[in-house]
Amino acid sequence: MVDVPTQLQSVTRTYRLEEREGEPAHVQSLEQTYPAALAEVWDAVTTAERIQRWFLPISGDLELGGRYQFEGNAGGEILACEPPSDGAAEYSVTWEMMGGVSWLTIRLAADGDQATRFELEHTSRTADIPAEMWETFGPGATGVGWDGGLLGLGLHLGATAGSLAPSEAEAWAGTEEGRSFYRGAADGWAVAHTASGEDAEIAQQRADATYGFYTGTGQEG
Repeated sequence: MVDVPTQLQSVTRTYRLEEREGEPAHVQSLEQTYPAALAEVWDAVTTAERIQRWFLPISGDLELGGRYQFEGNAGGEILACEPPSDGAAEYSVTWEMMGGVSWLTIRLAADGDQATRFELEHTSRTADIPAEMWETFGPGATGVGWDGGLLGLGLHLGATAGSLAPSEAEAWAGTEEGRSFYRGAADGWAVAHTASGEDAEIAQQRADATYGFYTGTGQEG
């Protein structure tokens, strides 16, 4: 059992358009506060042994300038790495998948001695996202996937009650509990998309399609 409602409500989702290197880009951010010290969260998100326990197996040279590869998923280059100092830490990587390149930044900020605010920011050039894909799914296509990552980290760090191994996630998506998670996450991205200026009905249609994709139901409910 996973405390789905608490996890969904603990995440702040935002979406905006901005420029990267002079080109329009989609920027998606997710934030959650975890009940662990900054050093502990940094270790959980930067060491291979810890990452595979809540996300996916990872290989490569996990140092500045090195390259990494997630098993069956994205890989890329480590562009920046600033270990914990003065209550903050950050790293940035390229996110390379299926011939495309986007950018991922993880920011951590201490919230007292035993809590840490985690922010994940994913930037993709609009020209690199197929128009049909965006018009069908909107920001939820990748946003809901990152919601799953924050859920894994939340379970790993004790922010969310329950247990769900990464290897169980695909099957869990088809359960009643899993469907409730993906329904809530997709709807959360509809709210974020609407807040950016998108028509609410269009944003919800895209959230419905995203829910159907992640649960394998092809259904909206």
